[in-house]
Amino acid sequence: MERRDFLRIVGAASLAPGAVDAATPSPAATVLYQDRSVPLDVVGREPKAAGDTLWIRKRDLPRVNGFTLKPQGACRDELCIPVPKAMVRGEFFNLSAFAKKAGQPIVAEPAARVWSFGEMQALNGGLAGSRTAPDFAVSDRLGHPVHLAGFRGKKALVTTWASW
Repeated sequence: MERRDFLRIVGAASLAPGAVDAATPSPAATVLYQDRSVPLDVVGREPKAAGDTLWIRKRDLPRVNGFTLKPQGACRDELCIPVPKAMVRGEFFNLSAFAKKAGQPIVAEPAARVWSFGEMQALNGGLAGSRTAPDFAVSDRLGHPVHLAGFRGKKALVTTWASW
């Protein structure tokens, strides 16, 4: 299922009468990241009325994506990403701006109060960071091996197929 389709379904379900017990308060926002859903009780408001921007409490950041704010920036393990002052406002942190700075794709459905964040390339390591595919060999029509490394520096289209 595509993320956008999921967000539309979640949005429709949140508007359906009786879909949620009235005694259960709905979260101010829900963040989807790495196969988990993180409900947030409190979110900040964007002063410039940009509805797709998500401001979260600084203390919620580790629960959302494992980063913590330090003087050198937002850090997770050995990786620290510098954070400009504009991304921090009092107790709130601009998660949308941080994701854009880190090269993380975002799909937002502000009406449903749901934000979905893709993988961060900086966390994936070698392959995503270098954008270099590992070398492999296949046989051409005459049975001679052809290595991907022979195409380094050139554009190559690799098409795969499986019978299952």
